[in-house]
Amino acid sequence: MNVRPAVVEARRDVATANALSERAAKVAAVAAQYAEAVDRDSRFPEQAIAAARRERLLGAAVPLELGGEGAGIGAIADVCYALGRACASTAMIYAMHQTKVACLLRHGRDSGWHQLLLRRLAGEQLLLASSTTEGERGGDVRNSAAPIVRDGARIALQRQATVISYGRAADAIVTTARRCADAASSDQVLVVFLKTDYRLEPLVGWDALGMRGTCSEGFRLLASGLSEQILPAGYATIHAHTMMPVAHLLWSAAWAGIATAAVERARGFVREAARRAGGTPPPAAAQLARATAALRTLRGLIASALARFEAADAAALDAVEFQTGMNLLKVSASELAVAAVTGAMQACGLSGYRNDGEFSIARQLRDILSAPIMIGNDRILANIAAASLVGGAPNSLRD
Repeated sequence: MNVRPAVVEARRDVATANALSERAAKVAAVAAQYAEAVDRDSRFPEQAIAAARRERLLGAAVPLELGGEGAGIGAIADVCYALGRACASTAMIYAMHQTKVACLLRHGRDSGWHQLLLRRLAGEQLLLASSTTEGERGGDVRNSAAPIVRDGARIALQRQATVISYGRAADAIVTTARRCADAASSDQVLVVFLKTDYRLEPLVGWDALGMRGTCSEGFRLLASGLSEQILPAGYATIHAHTMMPVAHLLWSAAWAGIATAAVERARGFVREAARRAGGTPPPAAAQLARATAALRTLRGLIASALARFEAADAAALDAVEFQTGMNLLKVSASELAVAAVTGAMQACGLSGYRNDGEFSIARQLRDILSAPIMIGNDRILANIAAASLVGGAPNSLRD
């Protein structure tokens, strides 16, 4: 019997996703075991990332022909979700790493240097960090101050990177930069520097309210390498087609995992309270219902956005409506996740507010409060305000 190639591909995708799910559960178990220590000590989740390496999750998205598994964005988002339920910092590190992998895959496959890097990434399970935040510009990732300096086939970069999450632990840093000294700040490139290519000089420490294990310190990045380490596509294209939408999808999946963990704890608390009351639901059940509703909406929003991204061609990716939608995904997902976790906290009352006890939601609350701040929602809304003036109301609920 002949089976159509599309059917074979679909079956392979399902098998890959199932295998990833099983391995992600193993990594999540390790992450959960050390989550409190990671948060308390504000340290890199080394045990969880080591487990991710053992389970070969870091190179899962790399194509089969380059030594990976060819996992799609949906499968990677599910891993972020599973890790988020266990340890927020581990989930966010994985999401940031996979966003950089996606940029290499979608914009560096035709480059021999980056193709070799992808092979190494799959074989050695390299961890990629990101440097897009610079100096006083903060979260303005679409402008760079520091330029690439060329000397024949060599390049150099000196950058005041106010945030490089898990920079000390990474095997490579993927950074934005101005194309050259004469270029406009918005004329950017994306370049990969291996650990042997750069030095990090500490600028700012990381003692934050939540997401403490991401170790998002600031450094002066002093790097040099070959010109071929610059991705062929301009950063404007990389940002619109991959960096922004993939980051927002994977961050949202991680936030959904955090929110799910909080709501599950609240559900356990309400069930226990109902049992003690002879089966009568306590007043806290109303708060649980609100938190559950926010979580359901969040999950539906992410699923819809994933499907839309997977179906988009180059023209669709460039469309103002698509770009606006993916930016609003970040805003809406972060707000819904915060609502779900705060609702869970209210359902648990003092038991949720405490740092100890089986119903504590303190760590999840502190972690999820980073969501609206991580590239601030106000900045995103201000950037897309002009798009809100274009067009009119859709003619149908399905438009």
